[in-house]
Amino acid sequence: MHIFRTWSEVPVPLKGGVIALGNFDGLHKGHQAVIGEMVRIARSKGAAAAVMTFAPHPRQFFHPEQEPFLLSPFRLKARLIEALGADYLYVQAFDAEFSRRSAENFVSEVLAGGLGVSHIVVGFDYVFGHQRKGNVALLQELAGRYGFGVTAVGETAAADGLRYSSTNIRNLLKDGRPAEAARLLGRYWEIEGRVEQGDQRGRLLGFPTANLPYKDYLHPRQGVYAVRAGIDQGAATVWFDGVANFGSRPTFDKTDVLLEAHLLGFTGDLYGRHLRVALADYLRPVRKFDGLTALTAQIAKDAVQARASLSRLAAAPVTAPYIPAL
Repeated sequence: MHIFRTWSEVPVPLKGGVIALGNFDGLHKGHQAVIGEMVRIARSKGAAAAVMTFAPHPRQFFHPEQEPFLLSPFRLKARLIEALGADYLYVQAFDAEFSRRSAENFVSEVLAGGLGVSHIVVGFDYVFGHQRKGNVALLQELAGRYGFGVTAVGETAAADGLRYSSTNIRNLLKDGRPAEAARLLGRYWEIEGRVEQGDQRGRLLGFPTANLPYKDYLHPRQGVYAVRAGIDQGAATVWFDGVANFGSRPTFDKTDVLLEAHLLGFTGDLYGRHLRVALADYLRPVRKFDGLTALTAQIAKDAVQARASLSRLAAAPVTAPYIPAL
């Protein structure tokens, strides 16, 4: 999959494709339906299959003071979009100038004039342009004028009726319900980053941990989780069962938020490696222990509980790009 940082970079031979539009934060099953329909139409037309998303997320741009809410950073989003069959990804910079672009100008100059799209696929509630004045009805109105087709994918929901939405997924993760969030995502939600050197207390306790910096992600409920931890090795990912603590470390009077993951059965050095940590099950809240002996005993119990919880994932594929929800 080729990635373009702006629509104006696209060479003429690549124009005329089918494009899916959206922020696609989380790439949940609703997003997958939109991109999947785009790929289906593109293949039927013999055209390129493309996705356009925006960075930063408009909500981040307009409300930088808000707490972190992103479900999928760019690296993971691109990986998943490629897995869904896209040939090209357009990552449009969302800045003050772009935010002032009217809905009709976005269609005429960017989609029709710049990319020469032959078909546009969006979700049923898609809005765009300055002050979010553009919607599906406007796209359909402009389609005849500029010579492209429009498909709006209808609302979708899980078997229990809960709508596939980033908001619902965020709420489930904040409540410590990663398995339920996974059913909406179609995969287990991941935290990823490059492993940094920490205090190395885990080694002293017999449970060495990989520490991931935590900045721009949504904050799930603080506590201990059963996880699958994946070490990136080029195009592949090698997965291990694991147990992870997300949050502060009150036993050591630490108040900063950190993700510490212990990979069960792994021996080796992870410093500087890119690690993916998929939250599978919430085990317990953060607690303060009376000394290292009590903490070590609890970590051992957590590891046993994590193994038991993760045994149900044994039937799931453990190769890239993600671990699908069972």
